[in-house]
Amino acid sequence: MDTNLSQKNSDPIPEFAAHLSSIADLQQRSIVSDLLRWISQNFPHLTPVIAWNQPMFTDHGTYIIGFSVAKNHFSVAPEKETMTKFTREIEQAGYDQTALLFRIKWGQPVNLVLLEEIIRFNIKDKEKCTSFWR
Repeated sequence: MDTNLSQKNSDPIPEFAAHLSSIADLQQRSIVSDLLRWISQNFPHLTPVIAWNQPMFTDHGTYIIGFSVAKNHFSVAPEKETMTKFTREIEQAGYDQTALLFRIKWGQPVNLVLLEEIIRFNIKDKEKCTSFWR
């Protein structure tokens, strides 16, 4: 399922503004900006941070999800345990995947339902986690 990411407010999240400005392709920048804003609006308790030169969201100091941009795609990295749990759903969405991340090609629909499920799983699964990584 694809949901339209376009928002009336196109201002980037302040923590991500400098990173987003480094994405040369304006359409790609818009896609990533809209996705990060969608996460921030739907999970307002998550903290937006830049670490390892990548935009990511944390919850009580623990990693929830992160993103990186490449020439032909952007990557979504929810940690290995989450990748294992959602392997079938990621495959059904048509995304390439490794043990640690999946790739959404530019122009490919962004499955927001899947992303929401992944984020909700990580929040719940890591609610008592006291470290950054599992």
